[in-house]
Amino acid sequence: MHVLGSTDDLGPVGHLGAYRARDGSPGEEVGLDLGGPHAALVVGKRGFGKSYTLGVLAEELARTDGVAPVVVDPMGTFVTLADSPESVPARVVEPRVRADALDPQAWCSLLGLDATSAVGALVWRAACETTTLDEMVSFVGDGDAPDAVRMAAENHLRLAESWGVFDAGSPDLSGSEATILDCSGLDDAAMNAVCLGVAEACYRGRLDGSTARQPWLLVDEAHVFFEGVAASALARVLTRGRAPGVSLVCATQRPGALPPVAVSQSDLVVMHRLTGRADLRAFRETRPTYVGDDVETRMPERPGDALVVDDATEGVHAIRIRERLTPHGGDSPRVATPDDTPDGDDDCGDEGDGEVSSGGVRGGPTEGSDESKG
Repeated sequence: MHVLGSTDDLGPVGHLGAYRARDGSPGEEVGLDLGGPHAALVVGKRGFGKSYTLGVLAEELARTDGVAPVVVDPMGTFVTLADSPESVPARVVEPRVRADALDPQAWCSLLGLDATSAVGALVWRAACETTTLDEMVSFVGDGDAPDAVRMAAENHLRLAESWGVFDAGSPDLSGSEATILDCSGLDDAAMNAVCLGVAEACYRGRLDGSTARQPWLLVDEAHVFFEGVAASALARVLTRGRAPGVSLVCATQRPGALPPVAVSQSDLVVMHRLTGRADLRAFRETRPTYVGDDVETRMPERPGDALVVDDATEGVHAIRIRERLTPHGGDSPRVATPDDTPDGDDDCGDEGDGEVSSGGVRGGPTEGSDESKG
């Protein structure tokens, strides 16, 4: 097995897939180094396997000793990881975060407040002086600010309270099984609060020694979080996570919406098919010097095929992602036709929007590859 992400054979390795031979058949198996921290990016347009690949990584991490994988799941796509506990140890938990995981500036940004305004300054003080959301509300209500200011600040905090994500008893994220935070019922602001808190917990846990296992934070639809209050925490893990041993894997169909640091700091980039000009430009402007100008002409055409830019080996590898061990939850529903049986015996909708399904690969022309290994 050829290992990406490392130049030696030390440490655990996760099975990622196989090289694509020139005739489209599978070649040598390909693994991913899981023994050290990585910053990785998984990109691709809708229907070409981006979320499927993130699920494969989560499966391999869940079966690896010494790591603590956490998945921030905005769409409920990864809850199926917990469907096969005998093969993939995983659990789905309610997204919860401690209020004091957010600093005062984050609280003001989360609530859309100017920190220099009277209301923003009051919320800032509440975040500084307390540790729970209930305490913040009480601090505001008992303060000596004008009634209008106190009422406005309390209304903003009550809105955050209505999201139901702030809890002093937030889940332990340091376990060996994959922890899936199902955020599908949350709006963008609430999801950002959760992601920020989780990223901070992973980073601080390694700095203060309270987390023995190396955290791996997997974030789907990453553009949603880089556009919100979670951006600073994710950027910190990208730029400073290697030393304490914190890994971050971001997946998005809109790499052009990510800040340049998200691409430039990634030592592994898994590219499924991209066609958007802004998305291709984002990669073109930040690609390493060892990546040639012909990457766009080598872009994968089938769902499940990928180009992997590996900084450790300074190479570009054409691979085929392996099949999932657990059901894939990312298929799109399809409209029933008169030929569909009412009892659901037909395998309707397996092809979804073109994603790789748990039963195989759907659609797309066969692609050859000059850079593959046979």
